[in-house]
Amino acid sequence: MSSSDYSVASLYSGAGGLDLGFQQAGFELQWAIDFDRHAVETYNRNIADHAVCGDVLQHDPPPGLRPDVLIGGPPCQGFSVIGRMNPSDERSKHVFHFLDVVADLRPRAFVMENVKALAVNERWAGIREGLRKRAKSLGYEVDVFVLNASHYGVPQARERMFLIGYRDGVPTKPAATTKDRPPTVREALAVLPRIGEPGNDGVCTARVIPARAPVMRPTAYRGSLMFNGSGRPLYLDGAAKTLPASMGGNATPIIDQDELDHGALPWAVEYHARLMAGKPPLKRAPKRMRRITVQEAAVLQTFPATWEFQGPQGARYRQIGNAVPPNLAHEVANAVREHLASIDGLQDEVATLDRDAAFATA
Repeated sequence: MSSSDYSVASLYSGAGGLDLGFQQAGFELQWAIDFDRHAVETYNRNIADHAVCGDVLQHDPPPGLRPDVLIGGPPCQGFSVIGRMNPSDERSKHVFHFLDVVADLRPRAFVMENVKALAVNERWAGIREGLRKRAKSLGYEVDVFVLNASHYGVPQARERMFLIGYRDGVPTKPAATTKDRPPTVREALAVLPRIGEPGNDGVCTARVIPARAPVMRPTAYRGSLMFNGSGRPLYLDGAAKTLPASMGGNATPIIDQDELDHGALPWAVEYHARLMAGKPPLKRAPKRMRRITVQEAAVLQTFPATWEFQGPQGARYRQIGNAVPPNLAHEVANAVREHLASIDGLQDEVATLDRDAAFATA
């Protein structure tokens, strides 16, 4: 057996961020499912035509499917601190259904992604313990890891939970690759054409308007609410905050075009200084302040610049915000592949594959 023959099935696959990471790590993607038809169209357009649209609770995997690894990110709204954190939320049952599918398919490993709150919030301690006990009863050693995407090649400080289980051996935390120097927003956006040009024309029409009652914190980028909606200015020379699925309107992050094009002093910094000096809020922001495009959001999630999202623009933003960043997924997948290969005695081949992949992306 070759380590490149390891196979994957995917639940709650969305637009394919987690799946793309596993594909890039050498896994064969066999089957995927998601209830969002636009996300499924995106998946099949860019990865392969094997994703189906359906309710995971009602749609069984194909007969005879026996993947080495089962992956997926069940709905997280019931656990998210942004939501209501309702323990009765119907969507919360999906994390246990994921393990029901593990019981049916008996993969050698599984990877379940969800929000950080499920891993650390005391409200969900019972859920965490229930997941551990269920996995243990199925014969898996499991561990929970909270990973910051900026430590894994993503220009975004997005923290997510990964529940990893192995039938043989104990999971270890995927090794960080960019913890000491996370990629920046500026570096990510450099791969795209200028806004409005083909390849960067998914323009958000939501205006940037100064808030009537701004909330001020010590800096323009940490905690201050100076504009309408929850979309915040992006610090170009650092990692972005978590991109939300609610992008497309006033929740869409903000770019200073003059800063991006010419290195101008960020207007948000100047405006923050004005407000901190006690001057009244302005009624208008300059035109240089605008919302990020669909394509900019996608590359901040580390989707390839050529990735073709399907559906109306709001659906495209939602798919991006809901996705697991492919670069983060890739490093998780590498850890799983290396573990399986160590069990199978294929470590030398894994090293060769990793070296080849490094040369291909250099």
